Amino acid sequence: MLEEMKVGELLKIAQLFNKNELTSTFYEVGKSYFIRTVTMHLIGKIKSINQKEILLEKASWIADSGRFHDALKTGELNEVEPFINDVILNRDCIVDASEWNHKLPDVQK
Repeated sequence: MLEEMKVGELLKIAQLFNKNELTSTFYEVGKSYFIRTVTMHLIGKIKSINQKEILLEKASWIADSGRFHDALKTGELNEVEPFINDVILNRDCIVDASEWNHKLPDVQK
């Protein structure tokens, strides 16, 4: 039966089995982001991405960003709690993200 199928039909079947593969994303490995989740804010550099998770290195929990626009513009933050190790972030909890164009915070503040 497979021998009789056309290439297009086989590709459609293959797509059904590959739904969990990462096909595209706006995030870029190696770039830093300010990420707002449903419960907290994080800043970190993307080390790796898969369909369900983002691995952040040099990450910090931002307990208080201060005025949001000012934080994004200047990189100044009111309260910072750096993580010790890499952080695994479930992509389903992300509300929004913005590129972080400043030095990653690495000191508790």
